[in-house]
Amino acid sequence: MATRTGRPERRQEPLSAQRIVSAAVELLDTVGESGLTFRALAEHLATGPGAIYWHVTGKTELLAAATDAVVATTVTGDDTDATPQDAIRALALGVFDAIDAHPWVGAQLARTSWQPPMLRVFERVGRQVQALQVPRAAQFTAVSALMSYILGVAGQNAANTRTLQPGADRTAFLDAAAATWAELDPDDYAFTRTVAGQLREHDDRAEFLAGVDLILSGITGITARR
Repeated sequence: MATRTGRPERRQEPLSAQRIVSAAVELLDTVGESGLTFRALAEHLATGPGAIYWHVTGKTELLAAATDAVVATTVTGDDTDATPQDAIRALALGVFDAIDAHPWVGAQLARTSWQPPMLRVFERVGRQVQALQVPRAAQFTAVSALMSYILGVAGQNAANTRTLQPGADRTAFLDAAAATWAELDPDDYAFTRTVAGQLREHDDRAEFLAGVDLILSGITGITARR
């Protein structure tokens, strides 16, 4: 909205770090990391770049804060009445859905392995692994395996989604991919040909959760052998 002078009308509420981070998340969701510039953010907030620099020193800090804001809502929850396995499943699906909704989050988590956003997830998973009474010597390995799977598959799913054109028919895409698999050389791709039908019919979230369950089965097996 413009004033009588033709200048954009500036918002009346005071600028804050929280407003800046929320606006950054909105921009990242719409234009991606490459489109997140302080100029674009200033226009989005109807302010000047200098005002933003008062709260955020640079793009790296802004990306970390935006990632932390998304992850913080994902890991918030009460696990009191849940089994460790159910708590891990719920957290894993929360991360999967968050990265699906905000594809840039997966890449940012990979870049900030030991920064607060990643540590929030690591800590939450770690506490549940401890609750499973996994031997101390195996806890780091167990948590690392879960983290690698959760973030890796969630990130790959988001990447796959981005390859589709807006409005594209996902079912048609999977049908075409399955047909390609089914026609592969039977000697070089014997296994791939046998699962071509499953590629067409599978549900991404269900397959993701099934993988989490496979890892949890291995982790609980460690405890059972003590």
